[in-house]
Parts: sequence; C-alpha cells; structure tokens
Amino acid sequence: MATLFLIIIYITFISLGLPDSLLGSAWPVMRLDIGAPLDTAGIIAIIISAGTVIASLLCNKLITKFGTGRVTLVSVAATAVALLGFSAGQNVAWLVVMAIPLGLGAGAVDAALNNYVALHYKAHHMNWLHCFWGVGAFIGPLIMGRFIRQNNNWQGGYSTISIIQFCVAALLLFTLPMWGKQNRPKAAEIPDVVTDVPARSAFKIPGVTLALGTFLLYCGTEYIVGLWGSSFLAEFRGLSASAAASALSLYYGGIAVGRLLSGFLSVKFSSKVLIRTGLFIIVCGALLLALPLPPAFAYTALALIGLGCAPVYPSMIHETPRRFGSANSQKIVGLQMAAAYCGSTFLPPLVGAVAGRTSLYILPFAALLFAALMLILSERLNIVVAQKQ
Repeated sequence: MATLFLIIIYITFISLGLPDSLLGSAWPVMRLDIGAPLDTAGIIAIIISAGTVIASLLCNKLITKFGTGRVTLVSVAATAVALLGFSAGQNVAWLVVMAIPLGLGAGAVDAALNNYVALHYKAHHMNWLHCFWGVGAFIGPLIMGRFIRQNNNWQGGYSTISIIQFCVAALLLFTLPMWGKQNRPKAAEIPDVVTDVPARSAFKIPGVTLALGTFLLYCGTEYIVGLWGSSFLAEFRGLSASAAASALSLYYGGIAVGRLLSGFLSVKFSSKVLIRTGLFIIVCGALLLALPLPPAFAYTALALIGLGCAPVYPSMIHETPRRFGSANSQKIVGLQMAAAYCGSTFLPPLVGAVAGRTSLYILPFAALLFAALMLILSERLNIVVAQKQ
C-alpha cells in the first residue's frame, strides 16, 4: 500500500508539471491569435503565480481542516477546469480569469505534497518526486508542439492537457479513502533544532529569510527560461514556432533526467554538494546559450540549464525539516513555496519588460545573474544552519 500510495503522489506531480510549460511553448503562436504583445505573457504569469502564492500561504490551514487528500483532489480539478478555459480563450481578459484557478490549484498541490514527502520519505524520493514533475513539464511542450504543427492549433494542446488533468482528478477521487487509511512511512530521524512556533514567528528563525531568497531566485530562473526560452530560440536562433516549442521540451527533459540521476546521487552526496553542482551547470548552460552559435548548441544549452536546475529545488525542500525542525516544516515549506512563486510572479515579467524595451537577448544573462545570487545565499544559509546546530 505504501508503494501504491507513493505512485499516486508521483502521478499527481506529473499532472502538476504538465501545465507549467504550456504558456511558454504556445506563446509565439498564441499571442498572434489573440493580438497580444510579447510581454503580455508576463502579466498572465503574474496572475498564475499570485494564485500559487496565496494557496501556498493558506495550505497549512487547509490541510489541517480538510486533509491532504481532499486538498489535492480539489486542486487538481481546479487546474483541469482552468486549462479547459484556456483552450477556449480568445482574448487576454479571459486568459487572466482562467489563470486564477490554475495558480490556486498548482500552489496547493505543490506545498502539500512537498512537505509530506520531505517529512516521510528519504532524499532520493524527493528528487524522484520532482523528476516526475519534470516528466510532466517535458511532455507538455511535446503535446503543444504537435498541435501547433497542425494549423497552429494551440487550443487543442490546452484541451488535451485538460483531459489528462481530469483523469488524474478521477484517480484521486477513486483513491481518496487511502489518504485516511494509509499508514504513513516512518519519518526519518530529524532533529527538532527549533520547537513549533507561530506562523508569523517563522521568519525569525535563523536562516529562514536566506532560504526564502534562494527559493525566490530559483523559481524565477526556472520560469524565466521556461516562459521566454521558446521565443528566444525563434527570434535569435531562427527556429520555427513549432520547432521552438518542441525544443523547449529539452529544457524540461534535462530537469526530469537530472532529478532521476539526483535521486541516485543523493545516496552518496549531500544536498549541499548537489545544489552547488546544479548552480554551476546552470552557469555553463547560460553562457552557452548566450553565444551566437548554430541551433544545435542552443538545444544543448537548454538541456544543460535544465540539468543544472534539477537537484536545486528538491534538495532545498528536503533539507527544510533538518534545517528548521519537523514541527515547523509545513509552515516553512508553505512560506518557501510562496517565495518561490513570488519569484515566478515578478522576475519573468521583469525580464520581459526589460526585453520589450531592449532585446530578449538578455535572457541567458539574467539566468547567469540569478544563479550567482542563489549560490551566495545558499552558501550563507549553510553557514547559519551549521552554527545553529
């Protein structure tokens, strides 16, 4: 039963990843159909991310009242409805409305399942959990690219992903009793270096603000490449819209493969080593993407950036109970999810606004800058946690 329960969580995280890559891969064609400028995608992304921030902050209370299973079920169903609405979108206003349930649903699933796995499974399970998110994010552009090749039918891409989400919601409904009956796996030995504190006081725990800053920069970087990568390839590497959408799948494929490998590597290497290595690989990929080389090198660059992103997020999540105590993990995971989505709310539209006034060629340099800042914050956090423990 424990194995089946974990499989259900993995499937749910595939569904979480599926919508995340759709807007970026569809936007080069989508914006022409609805008559929107390039940086409008940033506005839609803001609405989606704002919903995820709100859901992340409320997640602790919702789970306490309704349980993880019910919260996850309703959240996946909300994303399914939202994606169906996107498929019928004919203007920016309608897409903005549909972005609200999409963000709320994604944020609740992310915060709830991340904390559950961080508390009750080992590090390799956390990496594999996010590997399955990468699988979903990898499949999304492939589906969208196929429909774009069919007379630029981005609506068909959205409706197909919506159907998949409804199927996952049905699976969660069918297995809902398992969430109440399941005997949770024994939690790893986690020292409660900090006792349970009120949510508002969590900010005062040493290192929390550093962790929040790292999550903000990471999610912003990941989303910047996912949102603008396809447009960058179409504009500066001469790819067609369908080829650029499909090429973006290499980025998410790099994340998926990297997290699969990180699951095995986490048995031998610490989370700190995995995070450092990942940030270094992001820097290498961003530098390669900036060089005026043939498209094949751009494909490699996107795959490298995805590979570098792979271990950073799950490793930081899994470290949360150890860094701040298991009693505070759900609160702080919720705060970290909120910070992460603040990054995806503000940094991509910021890059888009600057690109609209200059050039989208700033994309790889933005990724390079944020990776360097992440490394600084992450290393400082390691020092603070070591002193505290």
